[in-house]
Amino acid sequence: MLWPMRPNDFPQPLATLMVATCNVLNLANPGRLFYENQDPYSQTEFDRKLTWLGDRFRMLNADVLAVQEVWDDAAFKGALGRSGLRYDFVAVPGAENDATRTGAQGTPRVGIATRLKVDALQSFAEFPPGFQVEIPGLGLHTRFERPPLVATLRMKHGQSLNVLTAHLKSKRPKFLQDAQGNPTEDRDDRKVMALASLRSLIMRGAEAMALRCLVIDLLHRTSVPLVVLGDFNDTPDSVTTQLICATNEIAYDRSARDVALFNAYDLQGDAALKKDVAYSHIHQSSPSVLDQILVSEEFVHNGRNSMGDVRRVDYFNDHLHEGRDRTRSDHGFVRALLRLKMAQQTEPSPAPSTSAGSSLASNPVPSAPKL
Repeated sequence: MLWPMRPNDFPQPLATLMVATCNVLNLANPGRLFYENQDPYSQTEFDRKLTWLGDRFRMLNADVLAVQEVWDDAAFKGALGRSGLRYDFVAVPGAENDATRTGAQGTPRVGIATRLKVDALQSFAEFPPGFQVEIPGLGLHTRFERPPLVATLRMKHGQSLNVLTAHLKSKRPKFLQDAQGNPTEDRDDRKVMALASLRSLIMRGAEAMALRCLVIDLLHRTSVPLVVLGDFNDTPDSVTTQLICATNEIAYDRSARDVALFNAYDLQGDAALKKDVAYSHIHQSSPSVLDQILVSEEFVHNGRNSMGDVRRVDYFNDHLHEGRDRTRSDHGFVRALLRLKMAQQTEPSPAPSTSAGSSLASNPVPSAPKL
C-alpha cells in the first residue's frame, strides 16, 4: 500500500513494509521429543498451539515474519496455514522435515516467512576467523548455538533490503556436564551458580560480537537497508544489544552511522502511540523487552542517507498475563511498520560468507511451496 504524504514529510510516496518477530516457544511436531526433560506434544496440544499461533499470525499480518524456537518447519507451515494468510516463501534452515531430515537436533532454529521475493538466503553457524572466545570450563566458543539467518528480499517496486533473524544465548546458567548430560558440578553451590551464569553471559556476548561482525559486513559502504530482529535475550540498553548496534559510536565518529543500528521503537514517528506496554517478556513479575527490531540508518527520518522511516512499533503481549501454557508462547510478539521510498531498483549486498563465518544454507533461492 502507499502511505499518503503530509506537510514536511517525504517528497514522494512511500511503500510500506510490515515486519514482525515471534518467539514461538518450542514449535515441534506432535510425539517428537525435543528436550529430554520435556514431554512431547500430544496431538491435542499440537492442534491447540497451531491454532493459537495461526490466530496471532493473522493478527500481525506481517509481510516479513521472523520466528525463533522452531524444531520442525512442518509445524511452522501448519501454523501459517491456520492463519489463513498466504506466504510465498517459508524456510527454517536446519529444521526441515522431509524424506531424509527430521527437524532440528539439539536446539531449535530460526526461520522466516515472507510475501516478498527472496533473492538469497543464508544461515551463519561459525564465528568469523580470529573471533572465538574462551569460556571458563568449556574452552573456545566458536559458533552460534542457533545460527542467525540472512534473507535478501526485494519489494514490489524493486527496492532490496536484507533481513537478519537472530536468537542469542539465554541467561540460563550454563552448568558443566558430561557427554551423557549428567552434571559434573554442584548446581546447589551458589558460587558455582555465579560461574555458570558468567558462562552464559560470555557466550551471549560472544554471539553478539559475531553478529556485530555480520552486521558490519552487510552495511559497510552499501545503501541496502537492513532490518535485524529476533530474541536477543537482553534489553535494548544492555551491553550485548549495544555491542550489536554500536549506536553510541556516532557521538564521536559520524562515519559510524554507516554500520550502526537503531532501535525501531526509538525511531517511531510523532504520531505513534507510546505507552507503558512496550515489553515482550515477564520474568519473576518483571516485564522487559527481549524481542527487538533494529534498523539501519536508511530508516532514520531526515538522516543524511534516509530512504524511509519507522512509522509505528506494536507489542502483542496480552497473553503473557494469561498464565504459562506451552501451547502459547512465553514471549510477546513485536511488529514494526516501516516505510521506504519507491526508489529505482538497487542491487543487494550479498550476504557475506567469508569474513562473517561459514554458512549452513546458502541459496539463490529456488521457488518454495506456497501457503
